[in-house]
This record gives sequence, structure tokens and C-alpha cells, in this order.
Amino acid sequence: MTQVFTLPDLGEGLEDAELVRWLVRVGDTVAVDAPVAEVETAKAMVEVPCPFAGVVAGLHAEAGDVVAVGAPFVTVEAAEPAASGSGNVLIGYGTSDAPVTGSGRRALRRAAALREHRDPEPAPVTPVTASPTHPGPVAVASPVVRSLARTHGVDLRTLVGSGPDGLVVRADVERAVRGTAPTAVEPAPGTVGPATPDGPGTAPAGTELAASPRPDVVRDERTGLAIARRVPLRGVRKAVTTRLTRSRQEIPEATTWVDVDATRLVALRAELATPDRPAPGLLAILGRFVVAGLARFPELNARVDVEGEEIVHLEGVNLGIAAQTDRGLLVPVVHGAHALRTRALDAEIRRLTTAAREGRATTADLAGGSFTLNNYGVLGVDGSAAIINHPEVAILGIGRLLPRPWVVDGEVAVRTIAQLSLVFDHRVCDGGTAGGFLRFVADAVEQPTSALLDAADL
Repeated sequence: MTQVFTLPDLGEGLEDAELVRWLVRVGDTVAVDAPVAEVETAKAMVEVPCPFAGVVAGLHAEAGDVVAVGAPFVTVEAAEPAASGSGNVLIGYGTSDAPVTGSGRRALRRAAALREHRDPEPAPVTPVTASPTHPGPVAVASPVVRSLARTHGVDLRTLVGSGPDGLVVRADVERAVRGTAPTAVEPAPGTVGPATPDGPGTAPAGTELAASPRPDVVRDERTGLAIARRVPLRGVRKAVTTRLTRSRQEIPEATTWVDVDATRLVALRAELATPDRPAPGLLAILGRFVVAGLARFPELNARVDVEGEEIVHLEGVNLGIAAQTDRGLLVPVVHGAHALRTRALDAEIRRLTTAAREGRATTADLAGGSFTLNNYGVLGVDGSAAIINHPEVAILGIGRLLPRPWVVDGEVAVRTIAQLSLVFDHRVCDGGTAGGFLRFVADAVEQPTSALLDAADL
């Protein structure tokens, strides 16, 4: 029996995913729920399990392709359908008889639409193979490697990997950028690539470069400048664009800020360090203050149901932590942050941000936040009017901690000062509520021992 496995919805209504690499080849035998590919969605790196058992007869994409949800992904020659009781069920497909809801319905509708446009008789499956002009899937393990290649416009399929089993590693991409890497194929005529001693972009020894513009240079229609490269708007960057655009279109946001004296907070953190237990991070301590503040000002721990014309207030806090990564801005979420004390919150923040930066964060790690905390001070800036992480209604940021002159008891002293900024949705509250929350957090930063004692945290 020939069965075609279509790409499922990998979470929260995602519409497509970029194929990073195949984990199987045509002719391989796969078991039910065995991973067959690694894909990169707008949320995270995901291994895709196949719901069918049998022999792989066809692979319908190549590394680097963007595959739509519901499109054919893998063809399997199977003796029988997948057995019930499968463990790795993804949204939009599976082996249980449970009803499909929400984003799963969207995936099924998309798959049905694709089936309606297919020929009555299925075309024979052509395995994906490499050729001298179209190399096959490349083995790339690290998201950092893919990000570096995209940044410099390097086609990974043209590289010869120096890692185990031909794995393309960072050094291979860096050599390609310098123009010293061996390639699997020659660039097509007219392709702009790294300059080599006798390659495009260099002149033979003893000659001068022509002063006139090169006729083969593609120029921007608006500015007339040469186009250096084009970066596809997809994956994380596409998700960020969509979410932030929607945030600015839907949310009437306002920003308020305050400078705080964090001298005592820095000193308290140093006191919390012991020989066998490092001190919790400042972000974790600030997170505790945020959770306590949201308990007093619950309007900021909510979301707006536009269709239902309601403000939905939430019990408990799922605290998002904005993290800059090689894949772009990600917001891993500490679920149930209100139930964690400072050291536990610190451990979870470190685990999640590390996973996000290494490309190991799951879709669950990156979803479901109710309030976001942003430490833009690590970027070397003092303030920011951040964009709210839709559909949340507020985001709190902290800038650099710097020594500055500050009036204490009528005298000028050098203190550690930082700026807190709160961006909030004016639909859920007015400035009094937002200012009250911000002042609560600021007071806690300036008197951290009392704030933590009130939270039974010490």
C-alpha cells in the first residue's frame, strides 16, 4: 500500500516549515513515529515523525525548501496503516480517533484543497537524488551554521562538508565566505559568489578594474544601488514580522518609564551567592517582582478577545523572556512562573534561553506567554519603546546598569542606575494602572530585601 504523508501543522496554526535535512533516504525502512526529517518552523527546530511504517519510496522536498502544511512530504510503501496508540501525534494528523480542532482543522482543509488540485491518477514518485547540477540534501546539524550561511549568502548545497559523514560545519561556511572552501558544484553562470584568485570579481594580474558599472549587476529599482543579496522572509523572521506588525496594527500602545536605583539589588544578589550555590541572575529577581506586581495589577496579565469584545484576565503568569539568538528574536516562556521561587525561576530562565540560542527550544517552550520581560541592557542600550508580544497586553524592559550621580538623603552619591520601561495596551487599562505597576516594580528594585521577604522568597 502506498501512503503519502503530508506535512502536519507543527503547532499554533503554522502554515509552512523549512526542511533542514532528511533523516532517511529512499529505500530506508521506517517504523511508526520514527523521525524522518528535521524542519525549522517559525517557532523552533522540530523532528517530524512519520505516522506510517514501511519503506521510504519518495521524498518530496530538498534541504532548504519551504514546505506548506498539508503538502506531500514523504511517500511510504506500507503493508498496513499505522497502528493505534502512537505517541508522537502532531497537530493535523495522528493515529488516534480524537476529533481534530483549531489549527488541526486548518491543516486538514489545506490538505484537502491540495488533494482537489491533484491529477486523478497519482504521478509516479521520483526519489530526490543528487546530480552534478542539483546537489542533494546537505547534512547540517547546527542552526548557527544555517544562520551564518544565510547571512553571507552561501548556498550550503554547494559545500563539501568537513565534519563526520560530510557534515557541513561552521568552518566550512567561513571558508566559503573567504573564497577558500571546496565546492560540490560550480556556481551557475552569472551567479554572484565569493571572489577567488581568478574567479568573478577579480581582474587578471597587471590589469586595472574597469571604472564603468558592471552590466551584470542587478540594481534596486528605487535607489539604483547594486543589490548585495536577497534574504527570504521566512522562518523566525517571517513570524516576527507577522506578529509585530499585527501588534502595531491592533494595539493602541503607550509607553511609560522610570529610572531606578538598583544599588541595593546588585548588592543583594552578591550576598545570595554561596560556595556551592551561585547567585540567581538579576533577571530572575526582577521576574519575581514582575509576578508580584501582576498579582496586584492583574489588568496587565490579560489578553483582548477582539471577536468576543472581552478582556480576558488570566490566573497565574507564564513569563516570556525575550532572547536574541542567531535565528532572530525568540521569546521562550517560563510556564507557571508565579509558582516558582527565585532560584527555581533562575534555573528555568537559563535553561530556556540556552535552548533558544542553541536552536533546541520546542514549540511548547516558545508559546503561551502572558507577559514578557525584556533585558535590552545586554544590547548596550539604556531605554526602549518595545513592541508588545501580541496577543499579550504589556512588556517590561530594563536597560543597562550604570554608575551615575544620584541624590541620596540630600547628597549626591554614585549609585547603580537603570531605566525600566513599560509598554502597555491602552485598551486594558489607563495610565494610573500602568504607572502603579511600574512604580511597584521600581520600588521592589530599590528595596529588594523587603520585596523578597514579602514574597516569602528568602
